[in-house]
Amino acid sequence: MPSRYPGAITQDWEPVVLHKSKPKAQDLRDPKAVNKALRSGAPIQTIKKFDAASNKKISPIVNAKKLDEGTEPAALDRVPAEVRHAIQKARLDKKMSQAELAKQINERPQVVQEYENGKAVPNQAVLAKMERVLGVKLRGKVNGK
Repeated sequence: MPSRYPGAITQDWEPVVLHKSKPKAQDLRDPKAVNKALRSGAPIQTIKKFDAASNKKISPIVNAKKLDEGTEPAALDRVPAEVRHAIQKARLDKKMSQAELAKQINERPQVVQEYENGKAVPNQAVLAKMERVLGVKLRGKVNGK
């Protein structure tokens, strides 16, 4: 049978150099590797990351909010005094408590309390419900104003 190799079999005696693979970045951050480098006197690079160890995501919306606050008034309009007094007077005329009024307009009692104290930002839907239950006008021009 004929051989498959055309000539004599020879060996290649050229040296083969094997290199260690570079360490991965995660391995370099390992506390053991850092301590080893400190003991051997190797240079260590430390980088302070901005906003490290926080769950906050900084987005351009924050900057837009700052721009809006710079051009517009920061305080929102609250319930005017005449509306507060009209709500309270109409509620007392019907001999209702704040909780009863809140139940009839399907809101929490805290909402009615905030409207009467002037702490709430006026919501047209809530004012419309109060107008219907109390039978007084709370929106638009009140008392000729």
